[in-house]
Amino acid sequence: GTVVKDDITNSTYCVYNSDVATGYGVGAFLFLLSGESLLMGITKCMCFGRPLAPGSDRAWSIIYFVSSWLTFLVAESCLIAGATRNAYHTKYRGMIYAQNFSCETLRKGVFIAGAVFVVATMILNVYYYMYFAKATTTMPAHKANRTNSTVGMTGYA
Repeated sequence: GTVVKDDITNSTYCVYNSDVATGYGVGAFLFLLSGESLLMGITKCMCFGRPLAPGSDRAWSIIYFVSSWLTFLVAESCLIAGATRNAYHTKYRGMIYAQNFSCETLRKGVFIAGAVFVVATMILNVYYYMYFAKATTTMPAHKANRTNSTVGMTGYA
């Protein structure tokens, strides 16, 4: 990347050439999107299908569901920002106090952040699916339907 000065605002920004990292960023974006889509299709996005049994498995499933979506969105935005030719957040280097960083450092930082969030999304998705499976296979306890009240008279063994 090269540093270019904007004549109108008198600020500097980075201009990147398209290279192999752009393709890797787009590929990682698409693979992460397809993985998240597959998981949400299998679990029916936790909104449709069988209801989850009440309990700690349901609570953890919801926590991991929300967390995985947050990390997914951050990872996708980092990968797209790093894969674009002129990463938007580096356009205003003076506003984010990044004048001392080179353009390569800023771009690598975006891809590293994207990679960290991809790994975090993967881990959270595994835990989400694990707790989701536990919460859907656990059968809730049903009350016995009785026509009248009775007292059990069997002896204890």
